[in-house]
Amino acid sequence: MCWLSCWLAVFALLANVAQAQKADSLAIVKARWQVDSLDGMVLKRMHFNKKNCMSSNQYVCVIELPAGSPRRLAFTYEPQRTPTTAHASKHAALAAINGSYFDMQLHNPICYLRIDGKELGVNTPQASDSLHRKYYQYGSLALRDGRPLIFIPDSARLAERSLPDANIMTAGPLLIHKGRRMPLRNDKTFVTSRHNRTAIGVRQDGTVLLVTVDGRTKESEGLALSDFSALLHYLGCCEALNLDGGGSTTMYVKGFPHGGLVNHPSDNGRYDFKGERGVSNCIIVK
Repeated sequence: MCWLSCWLAVFALLANVAQAQKADSLAIVKARWQVDSLDGMVLKRMHFNKKNCMSSNQYVCVIELPAGSPRRLAFTYEPQRTPTTAHASKHAALAAINGSYFDMQLHNPICYLRIDGKELGVNTPQASDSLHRKYYQYGSLALRDGRPLIFIPDSARLAERSLPDANIMTAGPLLIHKGRRMPLRNDKTFVTSRHNRTAIGVRQDGTVLLVTVDGRTKESEGLALSDFSALLHYLGCCEALNLDGGGSTTMYVKGFPHGGLVNHPSDNGRYDFKGERGVSNCIIVK
């Protein structure tokens, strides 16, 4: 009878998980999003403030670029860490999110970055393995005519150098690929703990999504990567790449209050519009 009790417990656990996932999906899909239709893109914002998103409070921002939109993406880079809003202003962007990972002290990218054919950063090596890439370097993004192509790179650390694309950004991990949520490792600090998150995703119809989730405050607690992956899946992504997060997570839209900030960057530890961090690179909408 012991084995029967164990199996019943497993089935009960799976049923509870499935029920929770269904509740999260319905909460996200049926939420009364604040929607702003802009020129060639749509901004959606929602504050889940009743513990009704992944059993927590969350502030989620989504920029949608429909497949037929004239808007195109581009990468930006600054040799000294610069706020996302300043990246956007310098390049006359309509919108922007922070990009991939960088060294906080040295300011340089620590994932591969190529802009207009110029290599600006490479995947930093591990102490014990200089040939292969780190966990957060296993997803790549190429821009082709300003539209994103998300793919799994070769495991060789410098594999991007052989690619012909003029604009490439590597980050990770890859969260969704070919409609399937990717397995994640059990890393408490980076993966399973709640943090601010930033991602780029693509729907089956070609719609591009730029997504931020605020974190590290009681108003918006942030998400574990598995929950972030689920959120992107519920939003309809068939491809999704995790970008730098934490205090770097920022979304900008030209003409909006607070200098264009539409989320709440948390580098000051508060749920306001004064905690923006300087970053090395961004993804902008032109």
